[in-house]
Amino acid sequence: MAYPDELLVAGERVVLHTHPHWKMLIGPVLVFLVTVGAAAFLAALVSAQSWALVAWIALAVVAVGLVGRFTVLPFVRWRTTHFVVTTRRVLVREGVFSRSGMDIPMSRINTVQFRHTVLERVLGCGTLVVESASDDPLEFTDIPAVERVHALLYQEVADDA
Repeated sequence: MAYPDELLVAGERVVLHTHPHWKMLIGPVLVFLVTVGAAAFLAALVSAQSWALVAWIALAVVAVGLVGRFTVLPFVRWRTTHFVVTTRRVLVREGVFSRSGMDIPMSRINTVQFRHTVLERVLGCGTLVVESASDDPLEFTDIPAVERVHALLYQEVADDA
């Protein structure tokens, strides 16, 4: 999936474009499954009652609210978070309605580090730490294939020097 070309300057090209690792979606998927299962179970329990229709509507409203808040919203947040490495900078963009972003020029990057736990190694993700010339280190969590991204970013920084 290409990053929008209109956001790039002349001569700049995308080297890497990724979203956070899919492990961020484990919790929302579990919430979805538990909510749907509980709503179906409770709907079956009240099906023989005279007030079943009212209970089903109430269950549906509560289930839709829970799924919207704890499943759809995190998915949209995941989908609209972009980590992009170009030939000139590192870009991070987040948000749908209220967007925020950060750009780090390659020429200002001093050090690139990564770290990951045993579980993150199994899942293939980790934290990327970028130290720029004047700022505190920036940590980007849940980066897929963090070692590959680290090597790629290091190569781009070395090429820029």
